[in-house]
Amino acid sequence: MIRILTDSASDILPAEAEQLGVTVIPLNVTLEDGTVLRDGVDMTPTVYYGVMARCHKLPTTSQPSPELFQRFFLEAAAAGDEVVGIFLSHELSGTCQCARLAADMANVDNVLFVDSENVCLGESLLVRLAVQLRDAGKTAGQIAATLEHAKDHLHLVAVIDDLKYLRKGGRLPAAVAVAGGMLGIKPLITIKEGKVVMAGKARGLPGAYVALFKKIEELGGISTCADALAGYTLAPREVQPIQTYLQENLGRNEALVRQIGCVIGTHAGPGAFGLAFLDEGFTF
Repeated sequence: MIRILTDSASDILPAEAEQLGVTVIPLNVTLEDGTVLRDGVDMTPTVYYGVMARCHKLPTTSQPSPELFQRFFLEAAAAGDEVVGIFLSHELSGTCQCARLAADMANVDNVLFVDSENVCLGESLLVRLAVQLRDAGKTAGQIAATLEHAKDHLHLVAVIDDLKYLRKGGRLPAAVAVAGGMLGIKPLITIKEGKVVMAGKARGLPGAYVALFKKIEELGGISTCADALAGYTLAPREVQPIQTYLQENLGRNEALVRQIGCVIGTHAGPGAFGLAFLDEGFTF
């Protein structure tokens, strides 16, 4: 059997993980009073954003302990199963390296690692593709190879209401954050070579949606081979213009919609929304 493993930065909550047949190892969020929350387990994103809004100091995030991965790898090996592990970008977290260390500690050779070089909605798309391939009877090697190919066509574009969260979390240089923080300016970010980078900016929310749609076109449009995935932190209505664009402008199905979880939401901040997709150059 092939087991698919990911981390909670993919924002796959327990109910969906069970439905997909994947295992999610939670990252941690530490509140200013020292309380440690397991991402996606101990508190729903909606409740968490309310707590975060009342914090004087931005919560911190951290990778899982190697022991969680080690236990999973040993159980899989004992059952004679192979593992395909899909993790958030090594440029943004040590989680992937932590998982590799755990495999070494467990002395197993049944694990194939895929550094998504992405996060959140983008990482989740790769997990869903892995599930699709597994259910189609592909081998672990074939799944990992297809995911590596898909990474070259994977895009995440998001609108951030306030870049201070990315800056405070160290995921964006301070100078870039200040440049994007001008009055009324909504910054657009994307992931490039595994890092968060500015992709543009627009004045006001309507302009931000237009900028996002233009960026989708610049990045090669949206493949029909896989679902696009839209995400929001606070309100589902934030992705409705994206759905309208997909249906009315592109003639595509609506994107799947997921709430952005606690770890990624800590850095993206409230009011963030975006879309992950594979471009039209992707086939498999």
